[in-house]
Amino acid sequence: MKRVLLLLGCCVSLFCVSAQMNKAKTYCNPINIDYGYTPIPNFSEWGRHRATADPVIVNYKGDYYLFSTNQWGYWWSNDLSNWNYISKRFLRPWNTGTYDELCAPGVGIMGDTMIVFGSTYTRNFSIWMSTNPKGNEWKPLVDSFEIGGWDPSFFTDDDGRVYMYNGSSNKYPMYGVELDRKTMKPIGTRQEMYLLEPWRYGWQRFGEHMDNTFLDPFIEGSHMTKYKGKYYLQYGAPGTEFSGYADGLLVGEGPLGPFTPASDPLSMKLGGYVRGAGHGATFQDNNKNFWHISTTVVSVKNTFERRLGVWPSGFDKDDQMWCNTSFGDYPHYLPDAVDHAKPNQYSPSPYFTGWMLLNYNKPVQVSSTLGGYLANGAVDELTKTYWSATSGNKGEWIQSDLGAVSRVNAVQINYADQDVDSNRLGKFNDQYHQYKLYYSVDGKKWNVLVDKSQNKKDVPHDYVELDKPVQARYIKLENIHMPTGKFAISGLRVFGNGNGVKPDAVQGFIVLRTEKDKRSAFIKWRPVDNAFAYNIYYGTAPDKLYTCIMIHSNNEYWMKSMDSQKPYYFQIEAINENGVSERNKVVKVE
Repeated sequence: MKRVLLLLGCCVSLFCVSAQMNKAKTYCNPINIDYGYTPIPNFSEWGRHRATADPVIVNYKGDYYLFSTNQWGYWWSNDLSNWNYISKRFLRPWNTGTYDELCAPGVGIMGDTMIVFGSTYTRNFSIWMSTNPKGNEWKPLVDSFEIGGWDPSFFTDDDGRVYMYNGSSNKYPMYGVELDRKTMKPIGTRQEMYLLEPWRYGWQRFGEHMDNTFLDPFIEGSHMTKYKGKYYLQYGAPGTEFSGYADGLLVGEGPLGPFTPASDPLSMKLGGYVRGAGHGATFQDNNKNFWHISTTVVSVKNTFERRLGVWPSGFDKDDQMWCNTSFGDYPHYLPDAVDHAKPNQYSPSPYFTGWMLLNYNKPVQVSSTLGGYLANGAVDELTKTYWSATSGNKGEWIQSDLGAVSRVNAVQINYADQDVDSNRLGKFNDQYHQYKLYYSVDGKKWNVLVDKSQNKKDVPHDYVELDKPVQARYIKLENIHMPTGKFAISGLRVFGNGNGVKPDAVQGFIVLRTEKDKRSAFIKWRPVDNAFAYNIYYGTAPDKLYTCIMIHSNNEYWMKSMDSQKPYYFQIEAINENGVSERNKVVKVE
């Protein structure tokens, strides 16, 4: 997967659960599933923590099945909202001591059969098969898969021929090979699909910033999608610990190429609360619309501390594949809640609700504070920071001031792993969170907004969509029960509308592309007084600005992600609690 030393896996938020699960219309990244804890002791020396990555969702007989790294099982859902965990160790008698048998799993559909295989080159893992995965009925299709592979993926073409793609290295390329459908033995030898070209594609450079590219970039996380006779091979790069973790795209006329690289990633999310969108998979919902699930970054307790995110995806009129991560960690409609349409040029997809974040860096009060885990860490839109109370006891609380009476449509509660019990390694199926949410107009008279005092589910990223919006200035979260550790919150996020004026349009927007290295640019603009964030959209065509960078509390950005051989086009919009501004005219840079 990533490096040879670190075999846990690369990528990674699933659809969040509403207070009224049978009425859920929206979700919010990171998705709210009962993530297991890293099972590897060496990976949790800085503290026990939840982690998964490298997700695959497949649509099988109208239900959705989710597999990801080191979860000792998988999930299924019939609506992409409510997820049901099934406990399963995909092990054989000769490898029962293995704790990561589904590290970066490959999942495929062959006819009426689902197949699953975990990363390995030891040649002793089985390919498993099932025609009833909901009933947890599995048997080996192949006892020991002969060729193995790190970060494998399976693809069945329209003619029934089966292919496997794999590779995880900063030295070797991604490979592809056809498999005999009956024996799963290779037909011929593996062929090289693609080797990274960071000298040309700036986003492929390893590192968080332009000045820390201390390793060669890693390619991994393959996945194939076919559309109108063309083959769209996806791959993760350049490193799972970075905000720039993304899924690149290769387009070819055949399943084994040759392929032409796209200039920009298919999925990338550089800013906001949820960051990173690499090593994932594309799937279709029951309405035949495309979605992309991928890995998002936490990387606090360990480099490989990660979650999962899901983004609308699809193809435009020219068959260019796109994935929309703009406002990707704000509430979006579930597939059945809207009639999906293609995006209007480069505008946000019709799945975005338009509910804005109401409490970014607003005043916070808390019941207690542990050390340097200060209250602002719960409202600063950084996954890596969090507030922690001094205990996990009932009665600990955090209160957010929205600054003005606002319309509240939804609340997301993101718990942080602080002082988690030392036995938390692997999957625990008997733990749960309990809490109450209150709202107030004046901070004196309080009403219950959400009561989960009887909840028995593990909801580490709980998302509550209100049946009816309320008018409130203050939101208070009171702890009743923690499954383990302190009462700690990395994101208490309130969504709706601030009942005010949208921000002014951005003025003075400039993009300075360097002559020395055309992969990079310095972007700057005049600050907008009534804005707290900005979205920069860019692409290699003026009507295809599919990549978005969200920037908070700043008016400049150092960009490192361009194709050095192409001109680029940019737009910017300002963001506040009431909506977004008009965009500026498209700016072209050579």
